[in-house]
This record gives sequence, C-alpha cells and structure tokens, in this order.
Amino acid sequence: MKKRWHLYIIECRDGTLYTGITNDLARRIGEHNRGKGCRYTRFRGPVRLLYAESCAGRSGAMKREARIKALPRAKKLRLAAG
Repeated sequence: MKKRWHLYIIECRDGTLYTGITNDLARRIGEHNRGKGCRYTRFRGPVRLLYAESCAGRSGAMKREARIKALPRAKKLRLAAG
C-alpha cells in the first residue's frame, strides 16, 4: 500500500509560517518540535499545525507546496482558517 503524502503549514513560536510535505504527518510535526525537523524550525519551536491536506503522491505534494509557498502570508492564513 502506498503512503499518502501531505502538505502542511505550521506556525512557529515566533509567529512565522513554514510549509512542507511529508508522508507521516505526526512524525514530522514531532521532529519539528524536537528541533530535528529542518534548519528553519530548529530554533523556532515549538510549532503548531495550522493546516494539512492529503496529496496523491510525492510529486503532487511538491507541486502543491510550491504553489502554497508562493502565496503571501495572509492567503496562507486564510487557507488554514478554511
């Protein structure tokens, strides 16, 4: 069975937003909170999950990530709010 990929937006302790992809959302958020996620969030934890969506595969998740990262902060927050 293929794992589902997820696009996610988290809010860091300093109020900044980070967008990423993963095939194990709970594990990845835990990594961010332990300072093991990525360089950007390493010293900005703890983080809070604002938004997540499932994608068909890694390629689709990466394309969606690129589109989301190009959005201004206000639009990312609107997306997260629903």
